[in-house]
Amino acid sequence: MTEASPRLTPEEEKLTIRDITVAAESQTKEGDTFYLITQRWWQDWLDYVNHSQPANSNDGSSLELHDSVGSNALKRPSSIDNSDLIDEAESGKPSLGNELHDTLVEGTDYILLPEKVWNQFYAWYGGGPVLARKVINSGLSQTELSVEVYPLRLQLHLIPKGDHSTTRISKKETIGELYKRACEIFHLNAEEVRIWDYLGRSHVLMDNMEKTLDEANIQMDQDILVEVGTIGSVPSSVLENGAAGNGTPALVEPSRHSIAGGMSANRGLSRNGNSLPNLDSVKEADKTYGTSGVSTRGSSCGLTGLMNLGNTCFMNSAIQCLVHTPEFARYFREDYYQEINRQNPLGMVGELALAFGDLLRKLWAPGRNPVAPRPFKSKLSRFAPQFSGYNQHDSQELLAFLLDGLHEDLNRVKHKPYIKSKDAEGRSDEEVADEYWANHIARNDSIIVDVCQGQYKSTLVCPVCKKVSVTFDPFMYLSLPLQFTSNRSMTVTVFTCDGSAPPAAYTVAVPKQGRCRDLQQALATPCSLKQNEKLLLAEIRGHKIYQYMEDPLIPLSSIKDDEHLVAYKIPNLPKNTKYLQLNHRREEREAGSGMKPYGTPLVSSILCEDVLTSSDIQSIVHTMLSPMLRAENGGQVNQTTTRSSAAAAQLPAATNSTEECSNGSLPSKHENGGSSRVTDLQKLPLVFVDENNVCIELSSIADDKTLKYSSSSPSILVFINWSKKLLKNYDTHYLENLPEVSKYGPPTKKARTEPLSLYTCLESFLREEPLVPEDMWYCPRCKERRQASKKLDLWRLPEVLVIHLKRFSYSRSMKHKLETFVNFPIHEFDLTNYVANKNNSQRQLYELYALTNHYGSMGSGHYTAYIKLLEENRWYNFDDSHISTINEDDVKSPAAYVLFYRRVKTEKPLSTKKQS
Repeated sequence: MTEASPRLTPEEEKLTIRDITVAAESQTKEGDTFYLITQRWWQDWLDYVNHSQPANSNDGSSLELHDSVGSNALKRPSSIDNSDLIDEAESGKPSLGNELHDTLVEGTDYILLPEKVWNQFYAWYGGGPVLARKVINSGLSQTELSVEVYPLRLQLHLIPKGDHSTTRISKKETIGELYKRACEIFHLNAEEVRIWDYLGRSHVLMDNMEKTLDEANIQMDQDILVEVGTIGSVPSSVLENGAAGNGTPALVEPSRHSIAGGMSANRGLSRNGNSLPNLDSVKEADKTYGTSGVSTRGSSCGLTGLMNLGNTCFMNSAIQCLVHTPEFARYFREDYYQEINRQNPLGMVGELALAFGDLLRKLWAPGRNPVAPRPFKSKLSRFAPQFSGYNQHDSQELLAFLLDGLHEDLNRVKHKPYIKSKDAEGRSDEEVADEYWANHIARNDSIIVDVCQGQYKSTLVCPVCKKVSVTFDPFMYLSLPLQFTSNRSMTVTVFTCDGSAPPAAYTVAVPKQGRCRDLQQALATPCSLKQNEKLLLAEIRGHKIYQYMEDPLIPLSSIKDDEHLVAYKIPNLPKNTKYLQLNHRREEREAGSGMKPYGTPLVSSILCEDVLTSSDIQSIVHTMLSPMLRAENGGQVNQTTTRSSAAAAQLPAATNSTEECSNGSLPSKHENGGSSRVTDLQKLPLVFVDENNVCIELSSIADDKTLKYSSSSPSILVFINWSKKLLKNYDTHYLENLPEVSKYGPPTKKARTEPLSLYTCLESFLREEPLVPEDMWYCPRCKERRQASKKLDLWRLPEVLVIHLKRFSYSRSMKHKLETFVNFPIHEFDLTNYVANKNNSQRQLYELYALTNHYGSMGSGHYTAYIKLLEENRWYNFDDSHISTINEDDVKSPAAYVLFYRRVKTEKPLSTKKQS
């Protein structure tokens, strides 16, 4: 495009754009056009027009930038290039024109220019592509102007033909406009067309032509069914099986209570992969009971279900508990719009709060038709991508995000002050706690804080200098462990390196919050550990040693129940030792398929100053394997798994090799006549890994050949290649099928008949325990990170106390769920004795009003909510769109997951009775 002539100076361009912008922004109205321009080009232009301005100049223009370029003149930008904003269509996919990338952020990727500003730039610079967008009314009151950068992208499905197309349309356009566009796209006669909003499991006829798509709650990538055919009759091309002559789905005869037309349930997929509906299977809603199953005549509001959009029960259950929290129901049904914080960088510019408030109002509106929470799900997916799609998620994780997100969107503090915490310096806990809380409120003040936030007292004690640090931190909910006792059973397989006993598995009881040294001590007696021996713990994964657990302070809580632990009984040698690690491989079943990892590695100790030969390794390996040699091949008879510390019978030539030296180590080769000690032993098929990581077959080298190994690695690697013939000589079942640390099984009858008290869970949560190594505390007195002990106390309790029962434990390979029945109070949940702040003269009593339940396993389970309508004093079961009454006696079950308690107002004096 030809540039304007004569060319303006940078200063003239700047002033021209500033004047046009000020005039245009003051006159912006609904329906105006704005244009996207890439942030990269915009920044180049700003640098160009500002390069000669002083750094401290500011004439009030929004185009002003500090001079960060220097005195050198900048090159005038080339033509506008918006190509980095465009998402190129994939090969084979239809294009909608200039489609924007889905994740563009205003101010980072692009800025919006009023039409007159864009026209001026275009006249000066030309370029493109041109990206025009309309101004619409938005917000709760529909009076806030915003630019619709991303119009709705809708998936149109033509039935019965099965054709589909994608279109872009403003959410402020009417259903009539969508109807018209569908007819144009598919070249249809308007008299024969109806369009349907596909909700996943039900379908709504879109017949109000004046209603906007926004009012109809149509969302991005929504599936719209375009039905064509003579209404109320069957086209002649329809066969008895409901398919047209060309094999595509076709209309079927509608019944009296069905919607005419439809697709076969196994044909046609929506964008999210779900089958498109069979329309004639959808019945009219019952006018008296609806799909909720509860009569709508003459009863109170709040009994509206939520449709399951596809594994969204985790979201539905959490939302129902929140919207039935009286403080939230009252707040969001009133005018909360003024409290929305759009400037909070930690928030979601108020959109999450608006979406939640809108959904809450729908659920509390008169009527019982279930609500499809698509607008809320859309906002949730945008701000929390971890909850996008249609997979099952953790309801408590969603709840935590939602409470935090609503708080930030509704934070009354617009500018958070910086406040440095002061040391207690001998002041009373009450004074310090109030100071911490005041500092917290100075930065965080919202309805969420008012209702749900409490305060901990956290005490840390340095294990070295005994420095005590006390802080008072806020909390939104309590996550309580489900523990019956303070002990834990762990199973470990013990291997000997001296051939004195076959491998054996031992199950021992250890403290749940104990360390590896506790496990070693518990194993010492049953495995007959000698004074000059030690146990080397190791974790086994994939037939290899994943890690040695030599640090005695490693917490046992870091060892998951599905892991495999072994302990090697080895001499307690000086530090200048290495571990000779024997890994096993065996032939594949099909001949010629090579070797694959097998069994459990064995470990022995080697003094670093010793010279290691091929004969030495053969002798050591023979010694380690000797307890597994079958009797007919000269080995000991292993009728049962022995736990004796006496030496087992050895091969004659290997007997001397197992005699211990006075220092507890294996004898050196020089004490046993050098390499002659294995002359009578059959050479095993061993492979040695040398210092250069090269594999050497020991059978191919001389017995007295000195082997060089890596000095930097803690282990010397040796492999044994088990042939089918060699396996017949050894009983290797000891090396296979290691038991798990703790095998999960169905709950025992004892566990079911002895329910765990919620008070016991709380006491376990508040119990003093050491910090995990990766979360060590920096002691200000020692000036080092220390593994301090930590003690939590409740200090300030909220109006609504949310309690999460930690039913799920996660490991690298699987997720476990505890089906423990927790006996939680419904009335008079008394926390008085658990609050460290004794200045409060009132009893801390709570009453249950809602909870979420989880049934089944983590990946394929189902969530529901039990909620008490306080106006009716009656409990209901909210199971997605279905609602039914339940008895209070049925509220308690092993499925209870997240509990919601409200404070009970009482004037009763404090009770000194201890809770059991």
